[in-house]
Formats: sequence, C-alpha cells, structure tokens
Amino acid sequence: MALDTETPLNSLGFAKPPSETRVVVAMSGGVDSSVVAAYLADQGYDVVGVTLQLYDHGAALAKKGACCAGIDIHDARRVAEERGFPHYVLDYENIFKDAVIDEFADSYLAGATPVPCIRCNERVKFKDLLETAKDLEADCMATGHYIQRKMGANGPELHSAEDANRDQSYFLFSTTPEQLNFLRFPLGHLPSKDATREMAAQYGLSVADKPDSQDICFVPDGNYASVIEKLRPGAAEPGEIVHADGRVLAQHDGVIHYTIGQRRGLGIGGLSEPLYVVKLDVDKKQVVVGPKEMLATRVVPVREINWLGDEPFSSRDEWHLSVKVRSTRPPREAIIRPLSDTTAEIELLTPEEGISPGQACVFYANEGSRVFGGGWIWRGY
Repeated sequence: MALDTETPLNSLGFAKPPSETRVVVAMSGGVDSSVVAAYLADQGYDVVGVTLQLYDHGAALAKKGACCAGIDIHDARRVAEERGFPHYVLDYENIFKDAVIDEFADSYLAGATPVPCIRCNERVKFKDLLETAKDLEADCMATGHYIQRKMGANGPELHSAEDANRDQSYFLFSTTPEQLNFLRFPLGHLPSKDATREMAAQYGLSVADKPDSQDICFVPDGNYASVIEKLRPGAAEPGEIVHADGRVLAQHDGVIHYTIGQRRGLGIGGLSEPLYVVKLDVDKKQVVVGPKEMLATRVVPVREINWLGDEPFSSRDEWHLSVKVRSTRPPREAIIRPLSDTTAEIELLTPEEGISPGQACVFYANEGSRVFGGGWIWRGY
C-alpha cells in the first residue's frame, strides 16, 4: 500500500515549494508593501515587484504624503534591489485617469463625496494589475493592505484586519470572490503597524521609518477643490448659501468647496443655532444648511452591491448585519433589504449623521470579523 506523500501547502496556500510559487507584489513604495515583498522573498518565494505610475510623478516628486509619486517608485525599486528580486514600473496613467480621476471629478461636481481609493482598488489594482500578474504567470498577487483572507467552507472569505486601527476593509469591499481567489494579504493578521515597522527594520529596509501616506495620491495637499478646478475649469461657480427654510444667508464661491456635514468655514456666523451643510444642490448652485438633526439619516439607498455572502444576496428579504457608512466610523447594526442582486435599502437601527452620496456602505457580520461586501450610497432617484 503506497504511503500518502501529498505535498503540504506552503504559507500562500499552494501545494508546492515556495521557490516554485511566483507571487507578484503590488509595491507602492511604502513600508507596508515593501515588508510584504521582503517577507515573501525571505521565505524563498519567486517574487516579482510591480509599481504603478498612476499620474505625472514629475509634478509630485517633491511632495510627501501621497503614494505612487516619483519618490515612491524610487523607493520600491531600491527595496527590490536590496532584496534581490525583479521590479517593474507600469505606466497606468491613462487607465487611472479614465477609471478613477474623471469619475472623482464628475461625482464631486454632482455634490457627492467620492472615495477614489476604492475605485482604484476595484478598477485598476485588482483588475488591470491583477491581469498583468496572471500574464507574468504568477500563482497569486500580494498587497500590503491591512485585511485578512481566510478559507471558509465555501472558499476564501474577506475578514477585517486583526488591528482595528489599521483595518482597510472599507476600501476593499468591492473585491470579488474571483479576485479573492488570487489575492493574498500577508499583513492582515499583524497586531499593529509597529509590528510591520519592526519587520522592516529586521530586513534592513530603507523605508522602515518612512511616514504613512495620508492623502489621495493625486491630491497630495488635501485640496480637493483646486484639483477639481484644474480638471473641470469653471467648476467653482459662485452661488447662494441657503437655509433649509428658504432664507438666503450668504454667498459662496463654488459648491465644490463644501461637503455634507461641514460646520466650519461657512462664513455665516452670528446666528443663534449652529448650522451644518445638509445638502449640495449643484443644479441651483446652492449650499443648503440646517440644524444638526437634519443630518440624521435612518434609510440609505445603496447600489452597485458586491456581495460576498455564501447564499445569493436576493435569496432573503432581509439581512441582519452591521454597516459602515464612512471609513472612520465603527460598524452599526442595520437591516439590509435587497431590491435586486445589486441594489438595496439599508435601515440603520440607530440614525447616522452626515451620510453622503458617493460614500461606500460596507457590510459586516454582527459578530466576528467577516466582511460581506457592500455598495455605493446614492440619492435613491
């Protein structure tokens, strides 16, 4: 009788030695993806580093706090040289502009509050780059995102990171089951960012103390309005700041300078009650303000849903899960009522303030760390 000599799975889940397992690592030039590449190379994997040039890095060369700029390409290349694996830079400027920047500008002008980092993951990194990884005959693609991929009864599942402070599940809700099969997230189980930096120091990486990127990569100074004005000349047309009861309170110099929930910088002091931006009416060029209670929302329409549950989304009338309506807020219990396979009405058990079209609504298990996907908040008409 022959002995069972089945090859054990390696740390990336393949039944072959690391040296025969090719993994493409998406390298932004920051400490997270650099540690992933160094860690996998150290384990003996056939690592190929890939960095995306997403916009004119010459203009951003000297700007700190933004990923994928010229200095970041240099840092990624240096890590690859230090650790002895190949590294490629891919020019994705046109893809990025078409798939991310143009929609960002248009949705912002329409009074929404877009989250371009999600669209970038969905339409660029986990689509075009993932296909490039397959063209390079990779077995999988690894990233430095803080999120976990766990094997469940029905295949790989998406789970939030071990460190709640670093968790990036909100930005990765649109990862499909097919993509999840191919992706790996080696940092998701770490207890803290300090642990990542310790690994970087152990590997002697030049980026070990590099600061985290804070801003959207093509808005390095955080000034959204100036970027929109460059992309869409004439966008900052003046108009009125109007109270919800119809009173004209002041003038503004462009709807693009305001966001739902904003209180400071409205230029309408001297009133008895604090006022907040409750609506942006782009067609009328009006910024509508009102008392805080007007920001509270209980019912949220959501579309373009990516569902990661084990049963079809529309197989139930209701799903009792928790949802995040902003990346900075904890999940809150809700009832999700499917209207189709990709649309739903979300009833929040506790009303939330400042919910804005253009933000994501991400679904979580009430207990445990599993992520069930999510969708995009819209106006519902």
